Amino acid sequence: MKQRIAILGSTGSIGRQTLEVIRANKDLFEVKTITANNNWELLVTQAMEYHPDSVVIANEAYYTHVKKALERFPVKVYAGSDALCQVVSADNVDTVMSALVGYSGLQPTLSAIRAGKKIALANKETLVVAGEIVIAESMKYNASIVPVDSEHSAIFQCLVGECSPIEKIILTASGGPFLHTPTRKLKDVTVEQALKHPNWSMGAKVTIDSATMMNKGFEVIEARWLFGLKREQIDVVVHPQSVIHSMVQFCDGAIKAQLGTPDMRIPIQYALSFPERLNINTERYDFISSGGVFNFIEADLKKFRNLALAYAALEKGGNVPCILNAANEVAVHAFLERKIGFVEMSNLIEECLENVDFIAKPTLENYEETDAQTRAIAQQILVSKF
Repeated sequence: MKQRIAILGSTGSIGRQTLEVIRANKDLFEVKTITANNNWELLVTQAMEYHPDSVVIANEAYYTHVKKALERFPVKVYAGSDALCQVVSADNVDTVMSALVGYSGLQPTLSAIRAGKKIALANKETLVVAGEIVIAESMKYNASIVPVDSEHSAIFQCLVGECSPIEKIILTASGGPFLHTPTRKLKDVTVEQALKHPNWSMGAKVTIDSATMMNKGFEVIEARWLFGLKREQIDVVVHPQSVIHSMVQFCDGAIKAQLGTPDMRIPIQYALSFPERLNINTERYDFISSGGVFNFIEADLKKFRNLALAYAALEKGGNVPCILNAANEVAVHAFLERKIGFVEMSNLIEECLENVDFIAKPTLENYEETDAQTRAIAQQILVSKF
């Protein structure tokens, strides 16, 4: 029987590559639901090719456009954020690819978990914002979570078949486009420069997060919940080649690493096909022709302040990672709109962390309130200081 898949965020980078994997394995997978926020035209094009049972356009302003474009097709068209939560709970869905960007992925992912679906998790913010609740709910409803991020997929793959305790994990980071840029020159970084990642092709928001290393900070917090680790068990090293995707060190000192070319289709496909591996038409890493040289550099927490802020948020806990995420979303949007500079993103985030109310044991409602409060304060800071 084919695995029936719903893709939250099918028009984004991960969503599009998920569809590529499904296209190459039509005998194993079929698309039941696809969703988009604003890109209704691509959503329609995808629906015409993959014939899902339903589509959701989260931005209700585009509902009429999607409905009219698909009126000749046997597909149900829904709109709004509530619809996202409903379609992932449907009986005709086995697996949910959670590929939405930011806080918007939390509620739909929780709905899928509560419906007992398998979660292919590419939306790291779900665990950054509310990791304790998400993991507790996944255990309660017996919903498996398989990570899609290349780093967490690497850790996951290294742990398959192991029953020994983890001593620590080592998350690798490319260092982004500014690894060798002097700290004093970061204030002059342009949007165009920040969007040129040396190894990976990603959406704008994730690419900026990678340039500031907030993406790695989020991965540290995500790893804490995915693998049940403490802060001191999670290291970050810069590995510019992006061939070693991450490593696990065990209690006997042995280290396992997962290697491969930087192609997101590999962890996407593994998340869908686990525990099996499927063939994929992608470049194979050649140790000889590549020179086989791997470099490792200590992550500079003074230069990349966002990584330091993420570690601090993890240590304080409570709703602080939620504050971190919301402030970062506002900061990245402001940078992309050229309202603030590259370094000023960290300034804005740090000020939000200092001014939003701390809650030690937040509920889901508390997270919603924290997210709203943080965004409001961030906007106030933008108006008054930038």
